[in-house]
Amino acid sequence: MKLRFTPRGVVLTAALALAIAMAPADRANADEAQARELLNAMSDYLAAQDRLAFAYDATLEVVTKDDQKLAVASSGTVSLDRPDRLRVNRANGFVDFELLFDGTTLTLLGKNAGRYTRIEAPGTTDHLLDELRDTHGWPMPAADLLTANTYDALMESVTDVKDLGSGMIGGVECDWLAFRTDEVDWQIWIAQGEQPYPCRYVITSTDMPHAPQFTIQLRDWTTGDAVPADDFAFAAPDGATEIGIDELRKLAGDLPENFATESN
Repeated sequence: MKLRFTPRGVVLTAALALAIAMAPADRANADEAQARELLNAMSDYLAAQDRLAFAYDATLEVVTKDDQKLAVASSGTVSLDRPDRLRVNRANGFVDFELLFDGTTLTLLGKNAGRYTRIEAPGTTDHLLDELRDTHGWPMPAADLLTANTYDALMESVTDVKDLGSGMIGGVECDWLAFRTDEVDWQIWIAQGEQPYPCRYVITSTDMPHAPQFTIQLRDWTTGDAVPADDFAFAAPDGATEIGIDELRKLAGDLPENFATESN
Protein backbone atom coordinates (compact mmCIF):
# COMPACT_ATOMS: atom_id res chain seq x y z
CA MET A 1 0.00 0.00 0.00
CA LYS A 2 1.30 3.43 -0.94
CA LEU A 3 0.36 6.71 0.65
CA ARG A 4 -0.65 9.59 -1.61
CA PHE A 5 -0.11 13.16 -0.50
CA THR A 6 -2.25 15.89 -2.01
CA PRO A 7 -0.66 19.22 -3.04
CA ARG A 8 -2.52 20.88 -0.18
CA GLY A 9 -1.07 18.36 2.27
CA VAL A 10 2.42 19.04 0.98
CA VAL A 11 1.95 22.79 1.42
CA LEU A 12 0.62 22.38 4.96
CA THR A 13 3.50 20.09 5.88
CA ALA A 14 6.05 22.49 4.44
CA ALA A 15 4.44 25.42 6.25
CA LEU A 16 4.54 23.56 9.55
CA ALA A 17 8.21 22.68 9.07
CA LEU A 18 8.99 26.31 8.23
CA ALA A 19 7.12 27.54 11.30
CA ILE A 20 9.12 25.21 13.55
CA ALA A 21 12.40 26.17 11.91
CA MET A 22 11.67 29.89 12.24
CA ALA A 23 10.82 29.92 15.94
CA PRO A 24 12.45 33.00 17.52
CA ALA A 25 15.69 32.28 19.37
CA ASP A 26 14.45 33.84 22.61
CA ARG A 27 11.30 31.69 22.53
CA ALA A 28 13.41 28.58 21.87
CA ASN A 29 15.65 29.41 24.82
CA ALA A 30 12.65 29.90 27.07
CA ASP A 31 11.16 26.60 25.92
CA GLU A 32 14.44 24.81 26.64
CA ALA A 33 14.61 26.24 30.14
CA GLN A 34 10.99 25.26 30.77
CA ALA A 35 11.61 21.72 29.47
CA ARG A 36 14.59 21.29 31.76
CA GLU A 37 12.58 22.58 34.70
CA LEU A 38 9.70 20.19 34.01
CA LEU A 39 12.02 17.20 33.64
CA ASN A 40 13.83 18.12 36.84
CA ALA A 41 10.51 18.39 38.69
CA MET A 42 9.60 14.89 37.51
CA SER A 43 12.99 13.59 38.66
CA ASP A 44 12.60 15.20 42.10
CA TYR A 45 9.08 13.76 42.45
CA LEU A 46 10.22 10.23 41.58
CA ALA A 47 13.25 10.44 43.90
CA ALA A 48 10.99 11.50 46.78
CA GLN A 49 8.91 8.30 46.51
CA ASP A 50 10.26 5.61 48.83
CA ARG A 51 7.81 3.13 47.31
CA LEU A 52 6.23 3.22 43.89
CA ALA A 53 4.53 0.83 41.50
CA PHE A 54 3.01 0.99 38.04
CA ALA A 55 1.89 -1.11 35.09
CA TYR A 56 3.12 -0.58 31.56
CA ASP A 57 2.63 -1.44 27.91
CA ALA A 58 5.67 -1.36 25.64
CA THR A 59 6.56 -1.83 21.97
CA LEU A 60 10.00 -2.57 20.60
CA GLU A 61 10.38 -1.92 16.87
CA VAL A 62 12.55 -4.22 14.79
CA VAL A 63 13.40 -3.91 11.09
CA THR A 64 13.57 -6.97 8.85
CA LYS A 65 16.15 -7.52 6.11
CA ASP A 66 13.33 -6.57 3.71
CA ASP A 67 13.02 -3.19 5.44
CA GLN A 68 9.71 -4.02 7.07
CA LYS A 69 9.29 -2.41 10.47
CA LEU A 70 7.56 -4.60 13.08
CA ALA A 71 6.56 -3.80 16.66
CA VAL A 72 6.97 -6.43 19.37
CA ALA A 73 4.41 -5.68 22.09
CA SER A 74 4.67 -6.52 25.79
CA SER A 75 3.03 -5.61 29.10
CA GLY A 76 4.12 -5.83 32.68
CA THR A 77 4.40 -4.33 36.14
CA VAL A 78 7.11 -2.67 38.23
CA SER A 79 7.37 -2.38 42.02
CA LEU A 80 10.24 -0.41 43.58
CA ASP A 81 11.00 -0.10 47.29
CA ARG A 82 13.99 2.20 47.74
CA PRO A 83 16.83 1.89 48.14
CA ASP A 84 17.32 -1.80 47.36
CA ARG A 85 14.14 -3.70 46.43
CA LEU A 86 12.80 -4.21 42.91
CA ARG A 87 10.36 -6.51 41.11
CA VAL A 88 9.73 -6.31 37.36
CA ASN A 89 7.37 -8.54 35.36
CA ARG A 90 7.18 -8.69 31.55
CA ALA A 91 5.03 -10.83 29.28
CA ASN A 92 4.72 -10.64 25.50
CA GLY A 93 3.05 -13.80 24.30
CA PHE A 94 6.20 -15.89 24.00
CA VAL A 95 8.06 -14.92 27.20
CA ASP A 96 6.78 -14.57 30.77
CA PHE A 97 9.71 -13.08 32.67
CA GLU A 98 10.36 -11.79 36.18
CA LEU A 99 13.26 -9.86 37.69
CA LEU A 100 13.45 -9.89 41.47
CA PHE A 101 15.99 -8.10 43.69
CA ASP A 102 16.00 -8.23 47.50
CA GLY A 103 19.01 -6.00 48.16
CA THR A 104 21.47 -8.88 48.10
CA THR A 105 20.53 -11.33 45.36
CA LEU A 106 19.21 -10.78 41.85
CA THR A 107 16.89 -13.49 40.55
CA LEU A 108 15.90 -13.72 36.89
CA LEU A 109 13.06 -16.15 36.20
CA GLY A 110 11.69 -17.39 32.90
CA LYS A 111 8.28 -18.48 34.16
CA ASN A 112 7.09 -20.15 30.99
CA ALA A 113 10.45 -21.92 30.52
CA GLY A 114 10.76 -23.08 34.12
CA ARG A 115 14.31 -21.74 34.32
CA TYR A 116 15.96 -19.20 36.61
CA THR A 117 19.35 -17.76 37.53
CA ARG A 118 20.56 -16.10 40.74
CA ILE A 119 23.42 -13.61 41.05
CA GLU A 120 24.89 -12.08 44.20
CA ALA A 121 24.63 -8.30 43.70
CA PRO A 122 24.50 -6.53 47.07
CA GLY A 123 23.77 -2.82 46.88
CA THR A 124 21.12 -0.38 45.77
CA THR A 125 18.80 -0.74 42.81
CA ASP A 126 20.88 1.91 41.01
CA HIS A 127 23.93 -0.31 41.42
CA LEU A 128 21.94 -3.32 40.23
CA LEU A 129 20.81 -1.60 37.02
CA ASP A 130 24.40 -0.55 36.28
CA GLU A 131 25.60 -4.09 36.98
CA LEU A 132 23.04 -5.60 34.64
CA ARG A 133 24.02 -3.22 31.84
CA ASP A 134 27.79 -3.01 32.26
CA THR A 135 28.72 -6.46 33.58
CA HIS A 136 26.07 -8.74 32.14
CA GLY A 137 25.18 -6.87 28.95
CA TRP A 138 21.49 -6.86 29.84
CA PRO A 139 20.29 -3.23 29.88
CA MET A 140 16.72 -2.61 30.99
CA PRO A 141 14.85 -0.27 28.63
CA ALA A 142 13.63 2.85 30.44
CA ALA A 143 15.66 1.91 33.54
CA ASP A 144 16.66 5.57 33.88
CA LEU A 145 13.15 6.26 35.19
CA LEU A 146 13.91 4.06 38.22
CA THR A 147 17.19 5.66 39.29
CA ALA A 148 17.67 7.98 42.25
CA ASN A 149 18.53 10.87 39.91
CA THR A 150 16.49 10.46 36.75
CA TYR A 151 17.34 13.95 35.49
CA ASP A 152 21.09 13.37 35.36
CA ALA A 153 20.66 9.89 33.88
CA LEU A 154 18.40 11.13 31.09
CA MET A 155 20.27 14.35 30.32
CA GLU A 156 23.66 12.72 29.79
CA SER A 157 24.91 13.62 26.26
CA VAL A 158 21.75 15.63 25.41
CA THR A 159 22.44 18.22 22.70
CA ASP A 160 18.97 19.64 22.03
CA VAL A 161 15.94 20.29 24.25
CA LYS A 162 12.38 21.26 23.30
CA ASP A 163 9.15 21.96 25.17
CA LEU A 164 6.43 20.96 22.69
CA GLY A 165 3.41 21.95 24.78
CA SER A 166 0.96 19.37 26.05
CA GLY A 167 -0.67 16.10 25.03
CA MET A 168 -3.14 13.57 26.40
CA ILE A 169 -1.90 10.11 27.43
CA GLY A 170 -4.48 7.68 28.77
CA GLY A 171 -6.81 10.56 29.58
CA VAL A 172 -4.11 12.42 31.55
CA GLU A 173 -2.95 15.84 30.36
CA CYS A 174 0.82 15.83 30.10
CA ASP A 175 3.71 18.17 29.33
CA TRP A 176 5.37 16.96 26.10
CA LEU A 177 9.15 17.29 25.94
CA ALA A 178 11.67 16.23 23.27
CA PHE A 179 15.44 15.73 23.51
CA ARG A 180 18.29 14.72 21.20
CA THR A 181 21.70 13.12 21.55
CA ASP A 182 24.11 12.05 18.82
CA GLU A 183 22.67 8.51 18.84
CA VAL A 184 19.03 8.81 19.90
CA ASP A 185 16.07 11.13 19.97
CA TRP A 186 13.78 10.72 22.94
CA GLN A 187 10.47 12.13 24.05
CA ILE A 188 8.67 12.07 27.37
CA TRP A 189 5.15 12.99 28.44
CA ILE A 190 4.88 14.04 32.11
CA ALA A 191 1.60 14.27 34.00
CA GLN A 192 0.68 17.83 34.87
CA GLY A 193 -0.13 18.79 38.45
CA GLU A 194 1.27 17.90 41.86
CA GLN A 195 2.26 14.36 40.83
CA PRO A 196 4.49 14.78 37.74
CA TYR A 197 5.05 11.11 36.93
CA PRO A 198 6.05 9.92 33.44
CA CYS A 199 3.16 8.71 31.29
CA ARG A 200 4.98 7.84 28.06
CA TYR A 201 8.64 7.56 27.08
CA VAL A 202 9.83 7.06 23.49
CA ILE A 203 13.40 6.37 22.38
CA THR A 204 14.27 6.60 18.67
CA SER A 205 17.58 5.07 17.53
CA THR A 206 18.62 7.66 14.94
CA ASP A 207 21.97 5.97 14.27
CA MET A 208 20.25 2.81 12.96
CA PRO A 209 18.55 2.31 9.56
CA HIS A 210 14.85 3.24 9.60
CA ALA A 211 15.19 4.69 13.12
CA PRO A 212 13.41 1.97 15.15
CA GLN A 213 11.72 3.05 18.38
CA PHE A 214 11.13 1.73 21.85
CA THR A 215 7.94 3.05 23.43
CA ILE A 216 6.72 2.50 26.97
CA GLN A 217 3.41 3.78 28.27
CA LEU A 218 3.03 3.81 32.05
CA ARG A 219 -0.26 3.57 33.92
CA ASP A 220 -1.86 2.75 37.27
CA TRP A 221 0.71 4.70 39.27
CA THR A 222 0.70 4.15 43.04
CA THR A 223 3.10 5.46 45.68
CA GLY A 224 3.78 5.18 49.41
CA ASP A 225 1.41 3.13 51.53
CA ALA A 226 -0.87 2.57 48.53
CA VAL A 227 1.74 0.23 47.04
CA PRO A 228 0.86 -3.40 47.88
CA ALA A 229 3.21 -4.97 50.44
CA ASP A 230 5.93 -7.17 48.94
CA ASP A 231 8.77 -8.98 50.73
CA PHE A 232 10.64 -9.40 47.42
CA ALA A 233 11.51 -12.95 48.43
CA PHE A 234 12.06 -15.62 45.76
CA ALA A 235 10.67 -19.12 45.91
CA ALA A 236 11.60 -21.36 42.98
CA PRO A 237 8.49 -22.72 41.24
CA ASP A 238 7.99 -26.48 41.39
CA GLY A 239 10.10 -28.16 38.76
CA ALA A 240 12.10 -25.03 37.88
CA THR A 241 15.79 -25.49 37.07
CA GLU A 242 18.66 -23.11 37.85
CA ILE A 243 20.83 -22.20 34.85
CA GLY A 244 23.45 -19.62 33.88
CA ILE A 245 22.59 -16.04 32.98
CA ASP A 246 23.72 -16.40 29.36
CA GLU A 247 21.40 -19.34 28.80
CA LEU A 248 18.52 -17.56 30.51
CA ARG A 249 19.09 -14.46 28.36
CA LYS A 250 18.30 -16.57 25.28
CA LEU A 251 15.05 -17.78 26.86
CA ALA A 252 13.94 -14.33 28.06
CA GLY A 253 14.83 -12.19 25.06
CA ASP A 254 12.67 -9.53 23.46
CA LEU A 255 12.24 -11.42 20.18
CA PRO A 256 10.43 -14.72 19.47
CA GLU A 257 12.31 -17.74 18.18
CA ASN A 258 11.14 -17.21 14.58
CA PHE A 259 13.03 -13.91 14.45
CA ALA A 260 16.66 -14.16 13.33
CA THR A 261 19.13 -11.32 13.85
CA GLU A 262 21.94 -10.46 11.45
CA SER A 263 24.43 -12.22 13.71
CA ASN A 264 22.59 -15.54 13.52
